[in-house]
Amino acid sequence: MAFTKFEQSNSGNLIRTIIIDDEAHVRETLTHLVKIICPQVQLVGEAFSVESGVKKIRELHPHLVLLDIRMGDGSAFDLLKKFETIDFKVIFITAYEKYAVQAFRFAAIDFLLKPVNPEDLADAVKRAESIIQHQLNTQLQVLEENMKNDIRQKKKIVLKTMENIYLISLQDITYLESDRSYTMVYTLKHDRIVISKPLKEFDELLYDDGFFRVHKSYLINMMHIQRFEKQEGGSIVLTNGHKIPVASRKREELLELFDKL
Repeated sequence: MAFTKFEQSNSGNLIRTIIIDDEAHVRETLTHLVKIICPQVQLVGEAFSVESGVKKIRELHPHLVLLDIRMGDGSAFDLLKKFETIDFKVIFITAYEKYAVQAFRFAAIDFLLKPVNPEDLADAVKRAESIIQHQLNTQLQVLEENMKNDIRQKKKIVLKTMENIYLISLQDITYLESDRSYTMVYTLKHDRIVISKPLKEFDELLYDDGFFRVHKSYLINMMHIQRFEKQEGGSIVLTNGHKIPVASRKREELLELFDKL
């Protein structure tokens, strides 16, 4: 890849990290351990509550958060729910083993029991570093390919879930469906990829690449339209046979787009 040198230089960058725990002595211990055993980590801030933690994350944009499960004003899960998109990695810190299962459901990279074992901390940070670097490499790959390919059919998009990072060609996406603060992305293979972003973000991102918001809950790929059915208010039938409703206020705009195709 052409980005090899860039990747190598970037791999030397430090992992921007925030510690969030309501116990001062725990924050001090973690700070001390990180400085000794995790040279790849740059501690950029700390917080002692859900409220202060949310503020610090939004202000400092960390790669990694060492996050206490229980704090005075709520839980780690209360904090995570404040973000529509969790674009940082998490290592949960807990004194309560019963929370471990719930932590993994939130896609924790790892969880550590108090008092924190130095070796466990070092291993968890190494795993986080590997995932962060893999994600960066994937994003760089897509950037490189998209800069080479000006034709939208060859463009790719990165779709990140808690479990996987997908590289999907725009031409392989048939439509996207809103599910409140989540978006379900459907592909030619009938795969459904659930992304923790609202449909509005994809509408703004893909508008200039041949996608059209036919309904408040649906964004379709125009190249996969098979026909427009006028009855019952109007609906689009896609090449895979899926029928998508067209909102009445979008009908005229859609028909105008047909005239331009």
